[in-house]
Amino acid sequence: MPFSEFELKRIEMILDKALEKRRPHAHSRHEFDIRFRIDKQSVFIFERRQDWRDKSHYNEIDTAKLTFVKSQNVWKIYWMRQDLKWHSYQPNPTATRLEAAIETIIVDEYGCFWG
Repeated sequence: MPFSEFELKRIEMILDKALEKRRPHAHSRHEFDIRFRIDKQSVFIFERRQDWRDKSHYNEIDTAKLTFVKSQNVWKIYWMRQDLKWHSYQPNPTATRLEAAIETIIVDEYGCFWG
């Protein structure tokens, strides 16, 4: 079941504030940026890069995925490996609050999300 309108606004506000720490300066965001999209019960954080061959096109590379499991009341944290599949982030595969899940991604203690 998708998020309610209220939940969507809250999630967007939290993500905007948290990702601002990782985003590049405003003057270079047309070349490279960090953004998010929400799809059903998941939040995808991705890098958006200008295509080097055609500056009018952009490539999006998924970095992290947060999925809310309502029955457990937790956010599951995933990262994209080289095999292009989502893998549970160890040793912190879940968080009880969205803010904690995002902080895990921002800090990236093991270099899984930001290299």
